[in-house]
Amino acid sequence: MSDFPVTVFHNPACGTSRKVVGMVEAAGYRPEVVEYLKAGWGAEQLRDLFARAGITPREALRERGSPAAELGLLEAGVSDEAIVAAMVEHPILVNRPIVSTPKGAALCRPAERAFDLLERGAEGRLATSPAP
Repeated sequence: MSDFPVTVFHNPACGTSRKVVGMVEAAGYRPEVVEYLKAGWGAEQLRDLFARAGITPREALRERGSPAAELGLLEAGVSDEAIVAAMVEHPILVNRPIVSTPKGAALCRPAERAFDLLERGAEGRLATSPAP
C-alpha cells in the first residue's frame, strides 16, 4: 500500500462514491474514507476543498435528492457564502464523491477523475479500468 494520502469524502449510498473508493483501493492506496453525512462539514473545510478543486460552491451543490430547491439555493443571485452555510447545516447538499490528495481535490463525477489525483494515475487507470 502507498503512503500517499488520499481522502475520499464518501456517501455509501452513492454508487459513484462506492466506485471511487474501490478504484482508489484497487490502485494500491488505503484512502481515508470520510462519511460526510455523519461527520458533517466545516465552512472553511468546504471553501478549501472547493478552491483546491477549482470549483464554486454552486458547482458542488447537489440539486437532486437534496433540499436545495426548497431552501431557495437554486435561485439566481444566491451567494457562495449562503450556499456554503447551507451545506454546513445540510451535508447532503454537497455533491459527491470529493477526493483530496497532495495533487489537489476534485468532485469525481465521472469516477475516473480520481485517477488524476493519484501518484500513479496512469498505472492505476490501466490496472482498474475495464477494457473498452
